[in-house]
Amino acid sequence: MKFALSIVLLILALIALPFLMPGAGKQQGVDPESNLPWQIELDGRGGSKVFGLQPGVSTLADVRRALGDELEVAIVAAPQEVGALEAYYNQVPLGFVLAKLIVTVDASPEAISAMRERAVKAEYMESSTRKIRLHADDRAAVEQMPIRAIAVIPTVNLDEPTVVQRFGPPGERLPVSDKRVHLLYPDKGLDVIVDGDGKELLQYVAPRDFALLRAPLAAVAPAR
Repeated sequence: MKFALSIVLLILALIALPFLMPGAGKQQGVDPESNLPWQIELDGRGGSKVFGLQPGVSTLADVRRALGDELEVAIVAAPQEVGALEAYYNQVPLGFVLAKLIVTVDASPEAISAMRERAVKAEYMESSTRKIRLHADDRAAVEQMPIRAIAVIPTVNLDEPTVVQRFGPPGERLPVSDKRVHLLYPDKGLDVIVDGDGKELLQYVAPRDFALLRAPLAAVAPAR
């Protein structure tokens, strides 16, 4: 399954909650000014850190330690596809922000196929897309696998000026339609999808792996 599509499939199964609203994510023991979506640290070697995590380096166990234990792990697969190994929080505080967060685990197609054979349960999400629950042995094993990408789902609408204010001018602006645009930040390893008719999406990878986000967009026709 292509990276961008696998994220979208899981987003379709999630329901809205407050996002970039000052004070919305304040919780006891959470620093409201740290781990915010626009606080991206670059290491100068093609790596990055956001939410205390390093895409391509941090493991699923690191995600639990950084963001909490309420993490659901499953294989998300469309028909005729092996699928992607993903984990998500239905709600997690990112500084003063409450958000949904999905991580994509860096597992090979062969490893995912083997996990599917051992899986104990599968359920339909949207249309014919399936969410496949892992066997207990596999749930333990995937904790040590690195994460490839992080996606954050805003649950109130963001407009383009707000995104630019927080993240700066994008390196590339790629319109999909009159109301949908990708704001690409290769130097940050970030793609922000602003959608006037739907939910916005922020996708993070290590800057050296930005092709994971950009390559699926190669065939996107600019809006006229």
